Amino acid sequence: MATRLVDWKREKECDVYLASKPSPGRPTCPGGQSAGLGVNADLLADAGGTARWVERLGPGTVVLRGFAGETAAAIWAAVGRLTKLAPFRQMQTPGGFRMSVAMSNCGEVGWVTDPAGYRYAERDPDSGRPWPAMPELFRQLAATAASAAGFADFVPDACLINRYAVGARMSRHQDRDERDLTQPIVSLSLGLPAVFLFGGGQRSDAAVRVTLTHGDVVVWGGPDRLRYHGVLAIKPGEHPLLGACRVNLTFRKAR
Repeated sequence: MATRLVDWKREKECDVYLASKPSPGRPTCPGGQSAGLGVNADLLADAGGTARWVERLGPGTVVLRGFAGETAAAIWAAVGRLTKLAPFRQMQTPGGFRMSVAMSNCGEVGWVTDPAGYRYAERDPDSGRPWPAMPELFRQLAATAASAAGFADFVPDACLINRYAVGARMSRHQDRDERDLTQPIVSLSLGLPAVFLFGGGQRSDAAVRVTLTHGDVVVWGGPDRLRYHGVLAIKPGEHPLLGACRVNLTFRKAR
């Protein structure tokens, strides 16, 4: 497959990129160049989805709109099976607060928080058993999304599964508990829409607000890897597949 890489500096003024061939009405960059952001259009075309367009949030960050649309039902079914083995729970932060988001994990390790701190653990602290194995469907989606965004050879070993009921939110934070910070983060949204906050290198930096919908995937890494991010409180609604909630799968290379 051919991959068309586009110079970031030359096209940095383009806010929206489409992963398809040029067509009438398609956004273009200064000088008439069609937008691409170094995204592998062939991978996008083969991965399944309903939107096939890409937003740039930074030099190392893209939103792949509708990327998982065609596999979302299978992913949601797999989440149901996984959370029977490792049920959702609202974890406690080191500061003693109970999180509004309910969490589970699959993979070789899982992310946990309790009064002892934040960390990755090989076993579910509630059951003492290893976390459920990560389905191959999950690994393939994460690797393909990362590659489409310019991060080749991403092999996640952890998937944090977050369930947001109406009103649940995630305060701004950095993902920095992983050993190799050169590896990207791949984040899939399912269910109700969410407003994603994407800030800078300091918690106090201003954040852009990006609405994420069912099947969208955000990938960030490189110079953006440690940017603060969070999610505003989920608004009431009813999704035809998930009901009154949002589920987020975050794929990471933890070890």
